Amino acid sequence: MAVRVVIAGGSFGGLTTAYELRRHLGPDQATITVIAKDRRFTFVPSLPWVAMGRRSLEQISFDLAGPLAAKRVVFVHDTVTGVDTERRLVATDQGEHRYDFLVVATGHRSANEAVEGLGPFDGPGHSPMSAPEATELRLAVRALLEAPGPVVVGAAPGASCIGPAYELAFELDHLLRRRKLRHQVPITFLTPEPFLGHMGMGGAGKIRQLLEGELEERDIAYATSTAVTKITPETVEVAGASPVPSVLSIIIPPLAGIEAVANSAGLANPKGFLPVDAHYRHQVADAVYGVGVAVAMAPVAETPVPVNFPKTGHMTEQMAQIAARDIAARIAGRNREAAAELSARCVLDMGDRGAYMAVDPVRPPRNAIPTVVEGRRWLLAKRVFERTYLWHARHGRHIPSTLGW
Repeated sequence: MAVRVVIAGGSFGGLTTAYELRRHLGPDQATITVIAKDRRFTFVPSLPWVAMGRRSLEQISFDLAGPLAAKRVVFVHDTVTGVDTERRLVATDQGEHRYDFLVVATGHRSANEAVEGLGPFDGPGHSPMSAPEATELRLAVRALLEAPGPVVVGAAPGASCIGPAYELAFELDHLLRRRKLRHQVPITFLTPEPFLGHMGMGGAGKIRQLLEGELEERDIAYATSTAVTKITPETVEVAGASPVPSVLSIIIPPLAGIEAVANSAGLANPKGFLPVDAHYRHQVADAVYGVGVAVAMAPVAETPVPVNFPKTGHMTEQMAQIAARDIAARIAGRNREAAAELSARCVLDMGDRGAYMAVDPVRPPRNAIPTVVEGRRWLLAKRVFERTYLWHARHGRHIPSTLGW
């Protein structure tokens, strides 16, 4: 009888896990089921481009059913409501799914409530962390072009995904310069990081100096170790400092585990994330694995204002591959492989150019000096990688990760 593997989540972690498992296990060895609340896969790193009007959601997404069916993976379009680890059962809005192995790749819940006024739908603040939010932010950017005024871009205390904040600040600066409106729009960058480029991983090579120079060159004011506390239609309030004027406020929120995972007994820590070992196997529930943002990861170090460990798409893909290979080894009765340290590669869009950064491992100290380079070619590389990734994922191919993101 084939082993039942259920994957909760259809984004980077879920899709990569499904493809990797099927590479190692035939349909006679394992039935693989992906349960996802969204019918379409969205290339999340391109959401800032959606917000800036440079991409549509249709251009960066595709239906999951076809590619998964081609790999003989069952797709269930439904919302997970809970997990019973004792009965090995996943509950959804429409029914129940039993498993022998479960991979939790449910991603995150944006904890926008951490900052009063951080909407976008119930307050004046904006965030680009989901497709609906990026679409709503796109309208706000259009309104700014019609009625220019001061802008604040940054991240809230406890944020872990700070890269998009830098991208949005640079992209907005570039857009305003092209429209000849930059002189009417002061931009301020506020970050909880103890220094620019910390990004939750303690920095990387000369990224700090690069970002300081680029922000100063573009006349973007910035403040570090900043705790954003409240957003109003006219200002962003900061602990221990005067409010910053802003008619458009874009703040990256801290992340939390989704409610279905957080509320399942014995599954998650108080923040809703899964405690796992080096193979991304749950530390208590033997048959459960976690990959991506759903995984609990301790900060690199304490900072004056909290900054959490990053979980990029590239890192999520590595977690998924490690977990899938471990599950396949257990099913086939093989010895488990040694789990490698996570590395990170990403390209930062800076409007008129890009910056490439590679660190291995993510947590310092590192065996090699991090790579940090910039130039127009990296912006082109980012665009090419987006299309290459989507093509491979859409056609059920092994997903390339040489460049990272």
